[in-house]
Amino acid sequence: MTRFGQSEPSDAPHTASGQRPKVVLAGLPGAGKSTMGRRIGHALHLPVIDTDELIAERFNKPCGDVLRELGEEKFRAAEEEAIAQALKTNAVVSLGGGAVKSAKTREALMNHQVVYLYVDVAEGVRRTSGNKTRPLLDVPNPEEVYQRLYDERHELYEEVASFRIRSGNHDPQRTVSAILQYLEDAEQL
Repeated sequence: MTRFGQSEPSDAPHTASGQRPKVVLAGLPGAGKSTMGRRIGHALHLPVIDTDELIAERFNKPCGDVLRELGEEKFRAAEEEAIAQALKTNAVVSLGGGAVKSAKTREALMNHQVVYLYVDVAEGVRRTSGNKTRPLLDVPNPEEVYQRLYDERHELYEEVASFRIRSGNHDPQRTVSAILQYLEDAEQL
C-alpha cells in the first residue's frame, strides 16, 4: 500500500528513547539525500544522520568497500542495524539508496515521515558518474544499471513514502522549502 498523498503525521508512539527523526530521506543514489539532509538539518537546527556514514564508521572503511567485501545480503543486515539506530534519534536521517530493499527496514519506516527524493535516470547518472564510492554504478553502462535500480526500487520507495518530490528540476533550496512546508503542514494536522 502506498503512503503517497498522506499528509497526516504518524500517531505512532516515540521509540523507547523518546526520540524519533523529524524526517527520513529516501531515494536512489544521486537523488540528493545527503545534500538535502544537510540543508534540512541546518534549517531545523537538527543533526543529520547518514546511515551510509554509520556503516562506514562501524567498519572503518567507505560504505562502498563494505558492500563489495560483505556482499549485498550481509551489507543489508548491517544497514538494517544502522537504520534502527538512526530511527531512535531526534535528527534528519538520510538512508542509503538500497535501504528500502529490506522488508524489515520498510516496516520500520512506516511510522515515520519519509520523503522520497527522485530524479530522472539521466540526472541520476550525471550526478553519480565517475564516483568510485558507488560500486553498483561504477560500471561501463551506468544508464542501464541506474534504470534497473529505478525499476527495482521505485515501488518500494513509494510504499514507505509519506511525501515525494523531484529533486532535479530546480535549485536545491526550493526542494528544501517544499519539504519543510510539508513537515510543517503534517505537524498541524
